[in-house]
Amino acid sequence: MKTKILMFGFLLMTIFSLNGIAQQKTAISSKTPTAKVVAAKPNPYTAGKTKVKITTSVGTIIIKLYDSTPQHRDNFIKLVKAGFYDSLLFHRVIQGFMIQGGDPMSKTAVAGAMLGMGGGDMERIPAEFNKNIIHKKGALCAARDGNPTKASSACQFYIVQGKVSNEGELFNMEQSKGITYSAEQKNQYKTIGGTPFLDMDYTVFGETISGLQVIDKIAAMKTDGNNRPLVNVIMKMEIVK
Repeated sequence: MKTKILMFGFLLMTIFSLNGIAQQKTAISSKTPTAKVVAAKPNPYTAGKTKVKITTSVGTIIIKLYDSTPQHRDNFIKLVKAGFYDSLLFHRVIQGFMIQGGDPMSKTAVAGAMLGMGGGDMERIPAEFNKNIIHKKGALCAARDGNPTKASSACQFYIVQGKVSNEGELFNMEQSKGITYSAEQKNQYKTIGGTPFLDMDYTVFGETISGLQVIDKIAAMKTDGNNRPLVNVIMKMEIVK
């Protein structure tokens, strides 16, 4: 029996003020305090050269694939180049949570048909969890069924919309999941938001670099009882430079 594939699931800028006061016997000169902005170090785990353009009926999303999750990256690139995702739907959307797509059965699905079972006959992708990669808003993640190794669906994915978390919520999440968020990660969750309760349970393998507002539009669409948009949201993907 096929199992429906579901998922339940700022830069930290430090400002240093350098106050220099030079005192001399004949005169006292003081420098105006200078604020030096030091950007957070780039996260090597979210670096990636491959970008994918997702064109939908309500706008365009551009995502970057992480090089630190090579199996998911390479599988996604293969499917995009083969045109696998073209004409598929974002078949499951929940406002304040995520938008999900990639079910091959959605290409020919009639209105109102329940989706989410497609792709179960394809070989799963081994999980590539990394504590340095989180489910921030715009994160590209792999959906999966309830298999014990938490291996990913070979084709279904979701993009996080999520919600803003506060310090207390993040502390509780750290305690329950046994993880420790960096200051930058906390800042991301407290400003742009995300779904921290999915961390280390579903593989994150990319992020949105353009089109967050499109994610919001799709997530806000009216849906039926299965969270399928009443108006089809069709996608087309291509690799871009």
